[in-house]
Amino acid sequence: MQSDVRTITILGATGSIGLSTLDVVARHPGRYRVFALSAHRQADALAQLCLRHAPRYAVLGDAAAAGAVRTRLASAGCHTEVLCGETALAEVAAHPQVDTVMAAIVGAAGLAPAIAAARAGKRILLANKESLVMAGEVFLRACRDGSAIVLPIDSEHNAIFQCLPPGQGTGSAAPGVRRILLTASGGPFRRASAAEMARATPEQACAHPNWSMGRKISVDSATMMNKGLELIEASYLFGLPESRLDVIVHPQSIVHSMVEYEDGSTLAQLGNPDMRTPIAHALAHPERIDSGVAPLSLATIGRLEFEEPDMQRFPCLRLAHEALRAGGAAPCALNAANEVAVAAFLDRGLRFTDIACVAEAALQAVGARAAGVDVDEVLEIDREARSVARRQLSRCAA
Repeated sequence: MQSDVRTITILGATGSIGLSTLDVVARHPGRYRVFALSAHRQADALAQLCLRHAPRYAVLGDAAAAGAVRTRLASAGCHTEVLCGETALAEVAAHPQVDTVMAAIVGAAGLAPAIAAARAGKRILLANKESLVMAGEVFLRACRDGSAIVLPIDSEHNAIFQCLPPGQGTGSAAPGVRRILLTASGGPFRRASAAEMARATPEQACAHPNWSMGRKISVDSATMMNKGLELIEASYLFGLPESRLDVIVHPQSIVHSMVEYEDGSTLAQLGNPDMRTPIAHALAHPERIDSGVAPLSLATIGRLEFEEPDMQRFPCLRLAHEALRAGGAAPCALNAANEVAVAAFLDRGLRFTDIACVAEAALQAVGARAAGVDVDEVLEIDREARSVARRQLSRCAA
């Protein structure tokens, strides 16, 4: 659509990425208009956002929550139409009046609306890494078929995107690139012993030293599974095999990732650890706009440190490398089992150090299968891996 104002659907509006997106959008009222907001069941939070941003649609995954939002908005005189369910999510992602979709639903639930946006040729700000980890080829094919534009939101992938030559297509390797280095903070347990990690509580795992994130991704950061999933995502986004993708621990979270070129040059993107920076970059690309993030002061920071990751203490990172090398159903199975394991840990039904055991069991049981060729096959692999993971949970609890 031709307009000076970009209309945006924010999938996962009540999460940390969604709220950061709304913060940036609110700083530029003449550039962006919120068309639709979604949440799973956070009725109060979504209702408040609707009253503040007045979207045309609000979508919830839970019927009772949708009813509560509908009642509250009606009593406040707000004309936002409240919808419910997966079909509604896909509709607001693919709506002809929308040109930009922030895909920020956490986990496998974000796959279907992201693919709907891709098929409809939207400008997709991709924060839902599971769309690529679960269904990389399916998602990229939908993007090609719909002529969609994908702009990465994860700080690491956005940094890599900024360090690559302009105009590089999604899924194709840039000429002259030797390898990509994704930086990892190391999380809250970077210096923890194996015994300390075995006793870790959800509160400790979610206490990230640098970033403010949701509970699930905070646990993934603590296990370094998040970095492993980002490794798989980077392979699909930037067209490089596992052998040309590395992870390096950088506890300050100032260097967000690096691209090493054949001529010996290494380009890096630096910035304060605040997701509004990559969000603002993707929203305005190829222009630059104010994100609300303070400028970086290297003199104040004084020191930047780097170290190799410890694969023994963080086996989830090793499993991600193995899944990426194996290909096929392995990345999808790894992601599904990890979601089951992390949910159990957050519910205090699984030890922190057993998250990797659950993921490995599913990887061994399901990972050798061929990759799904469409969404239905991908979701079948996802269901099978979750079933294996749940059985493994009972063994860990025994």
